[in-house]
Amino acid sequence: MNADYQQEFVEVDGARLGLQIYPEPAESADAPLVLISPAMGVPAGYYRPFATALRAAGLGVAVADLRGTGASTPRPSRRCRYGYAELATDVGAALAALKEHRNGRRTLLLGHSLGGQTALLHLALTPGHDVDGLALVAVGLPWWRSYPPGPRGYGVLPFSQTVAVATRLLGVWPGWGFGGRLARGVVRDWAYTARTGRFPRLDGVDAEAALRDLRTPVLAISVDNDQYTPHETLDHLCAKLTSAPITRERHRAEPGGSRLDHFSWTRTAATPLATRIAQFATQG
Repeated sequence: MNADYQQEFVEVDGARLGLQIYPEPAESADAPLVLISPAMGVPAGYYRPFATALRAAGLGVAVADLRGTGASTPRPSRRCRYGYAELATDVGAALAALKEHRNGRRTLLLGHSLGGQTALLHLALTPGHDVDGLALVAVGLPWWRSYPPGPRGYGVLPFSQTVAVATRLLGVWPGWGFGGRLARGVVRDWAYTARTGRFPRLDGVDAEAALRDLRTPVLAISVDNDQYTPHETLDHLCAKLTSAPITRERHRAEPGGSRLDHFSWTRTAATPLATRIAQFATQG
């Protein structure tokens, strides 16, 4: 039992999702509720400082481990074939498990990296959903052409496709220096986005067309020094949302301040980003 949050589990399609539910903020039990969807290979517990900052900003908070990560099962193996479609479905299962906590409250999805993609895909593929807004922080589509000119961008294509080939041969990505242990379907879909700049069809549905029809308000924040999803990759993703009201912002590193990057913002920029997200969550 953790004093900071209540650990619960959600059963979905043979998987078990870990769901951390934090105590309600002191100010109000009917404050907006934020469900955090983590980055690839990052366990829910990593977001504890950020969740604490969100609570201090007056929001209810829950964090759902991605399938196969942290407290969620199954552990990726050669038998696992799930990909982005299942991860998007898992977001809906976590929201359903929070039904009593939501109870008419405004609800915000907040995604980091892969978690932002899956949260976005869930909304796009679920017409008539009851989520009030989506916050994307350090998210982007890793299309190799969207990176600034230089070795990093040119290296994305061969790196991503090499990981995909290795995963096909091994039946699972073992986590060799990148992303943690991953199911082959997740790597397949990730590599497709890196190669084409588009999402694949998911369960026979044109995800790109669904994104164009999405009308949920979006707050899209990129951070300086992001080694995986720099500003331009989020610009590319936002360009797909032609019907959604988008607030696009860049969180800048302060001169001489704590370093920002793809992961460290959850600690070094937790308070200012939590404050901004609270403003977004409460706007009608």
